[in-house]
Amino acid sequence: MIKIRKSSERGFADHGWLKSYHSFSFAGYYDPAFMGWGNLRVINEDWVAAGEGFGMHGHRDMEIVTYVLSGKLVHKDSMGNAAAIPPGDVQRMSAGTGVMHSEFNHEKEAATHLLQIWIEPSHKGIAPGYEQKSFMDADKKGGLKCVASPNGAEGAVTIHADAALYAGLLDGEDHTEMALNSSRKAYVHVVRGSLQVNGLSLSGGDAALIEEESILRLTEPKDAEVLVFDLAA
Repeated sequence: MIKIRKSSERGFADHGWLKSYHSFSFAGYYDPAFMGWGNLRVINEDWVAAGEGFGMHGHRDMEIVTYVLSGKLVHKDSMGNAAAIPPGDVQRMSAGTGVMHSEFNHEKEAATHLLQIWIEPSHKGIAPGYEQKSFMDADKKGGLKCVASPNGAEGAVTIHADAALYAGLLDGEDHTEMALNSSRKAYVHVVRGSLQVNGLSLSGGDAALIEEESILRLTEPKDAEVLVFDLAA
């Protein structure tokens, strides 16, 4: 079964300095039909204005993955980490027993465009942790590259959750398939461009919520960037 959710159906918040689309219920946006999918709890597509950002704030018991699309996000946290996250990097922060952090766009003119992803951990109360890795476009072109997984396979960042995240850049004659466990769930988020998911057409911001399927086929891409999640049911 595949349910398509169009970009325009997402929640939206405009705070002036921050514009954000919410794929699932978050902050002031609440939809009981979209509280998450499997153990995927949040996908926020954010635009942070130049010189603005999220001041120091806390999280606990969540695996937080940041995927920057354009610009640069500067992260600082109570664990002593301080790093800039450019496009191509994937950052994982395990909130565990509790962590404070801030995220700012220090650019003087351009907004920073990013996806912030929250995945429920397999176990609560773990020690907080941080990891950041770069992934070349060449590794993602024409297929799906694992960028986050429980065991850090293929150089992915390690998340403490029963989930894996794949990123792909597809265009023209590109097509790719991925075997799915029909007892689990999958989620496809189209970052930009367009493609078909098992014959169904999706464009930037659209998503496919998948269950009871044994294969994922991505075809007919046009300048597409896509994220695919393998999730606990």
